[in-house]
Amino acid sequence: MSIMSKKPNTTTVIPLGYSFNASGHLVPTDLISDIDKTRDALVLEIVEKVRGLRDIMADFKTDTLADIGAFVELSAEKYGVKLGGVKGNVTLCSFDGQYQLKLSQADVKIFDERIHAAKELVDICIHKWTEDSRAEIKALIEHAFQTDKEGNISIARIYTLLQLAIEDTQWQQAMKALRESMQVVSTKAYLRIYRRAQPGGKYEQLSLDLAAL
Repeated sequence: MSIMSKKPNTTTVIPLGYSFNASGHLVPTDLISDIDKTRDALVLEIVEKVRGLRDIMADFKTDTLADIGAFVELSAEKYGVKLGGVKGNVTLCSFDGQYQLKLSQADVKIFDERIHAAKELVDICIHKWTEDSRAEIKALIEHAFQTDKEGNISIARIYTLLQLAIEDTQWQQAMKALRESMQVVSTKAYLRIYRRAQPGGKYEQLSLDLAAL
């Protein structure tokens, strides 16, 4: 069996002496150049290491969040309080102040069907206000409702509309519909680790981003 004996993302074993190419076609391994075989071996070796690293990082995150949660519970119990889990953001420092652990939690939100009603109300306001104005003004508002490749609307852009202090009754109704259309579907936990070189110094994040190492 060759080094490219299995089709990517499947467990289908192909005939001896053949490999799948990028188009999913069987190719005799004798027709594959040595440099292509060597490149394939290198890529698969690195990918295998990355998969192992991802598993290690996933286990690290799970274990660390559990440890922080257990410590927060332990600390609360000193005051006779039972928390039932970490509800918000937590910062833990080493005794010498050299290291900080910051656990932050953010709600993952989506828009339900009421976003369409809100968009219609906003459109009514825009048409009313921009009847004799430049089209660029409408374009700025329309930008907030643009979707990404997955068809999702940016929460951040919608927040910019919610922050506008406009007293128009229809606009206020539109903003009410926007707020009510936002639904929390899950919560994500983010763990950041910081270090400072000396007391009173600036904390710098210990990045797990490969590009920053």
